[in-house]
Amino acid sequence: MWELAFISEEDFTNHVKATIEKYGEKLESFDLKRFNKNIIDPIKLIFDKTVYGASWNEIVSNEIFRQRDKSNNNDIGYFHQRIFQYIGKCHVPPNGEEGGWDVIYENADGIPIPDAGCVHTIYVEMKNKHNTMNSASAGKTFIKMQNQLLNDDDCACFLVEAIAQRSQNIKWETTVDGKKVGHKLIRRVSLDQFYALVTGEEDAFYKLCMTLPEVIKNAVSELEGTLVPHDTVIEELKALAAQQYIESEDLAIAMAAYMLGFGSYKGFSNL
Repeated sequence: MWELAFISEEDFTNHVKATIEKYGEKLESFDLKRFNKNIIDPIKLIFDKTVYGASWNEIVSNEIFRQRDKSNNNDIGYFHQRIFQYIGKCHVPPNGEEGGWDVIYENADGIPIPDAGCVHTIYVEMKNKHNTMNSASAGKTFIKMQNQLLNDDDCACFLVEAIAQRSQNIKWETTVDGKKVGHKLIRRVSLDQFYALVTGEEDAFYKLCMTLPEVIKNAVSELEGTLVPHDTVIEELKALAAQQYIESEDLAIAMAAYMLGFGSYKGFSNL
């Protein structure tokens, strides 16, 4: 029985699949050339392997995971933002359009804002994590929200954070040009509180989180043939190590790793 009243099972499943597909080229297999595209740091690999007591297989797998993970936050940002296109009274503008807002929520019955009465529109800037904005970015975002309030006296602006420090819906205070600023209609809101506001269900985000693992599992199962990468990095490193004529396999693989980063360096270039 489907538990989420604010989004249909079909829409939620399709959105999960679309998010997985956004992973795109990051799901392609890693060979040694791709692994070393930006030139790895062999010294760090060897420190990590030794200090953490890991095998070469584990260290290489961890580095591949790290490289894939670097750009996955954008895909999760897609999940958090675009899901609101399926939720009533919410609108997700195309990128860069309608002021560049991530989500616009409109309610003709009025939207209560703590200590600020009611408005009929909320403009949302969405962030994955509370600490992803530096002071310059925060100031620029605050000024954008101020300008929106000047142009529309029946709205509020929210900085919605998927990973906030706590559940909150508070006046956002930040620093612009060295001066502390704030406005009761410019607010810092955790994702759970935003879900509660737009769906009318206090635990809407909790319910979504409880439903998500099974939906992802089913989606991955359906897409399985196109998702599972076959990484060949460790096999290629071992093949290079076999050419080093070094008795210790561990040292031979270390030498192969050195050659990835230091192949043209003095001493290494003679090998």
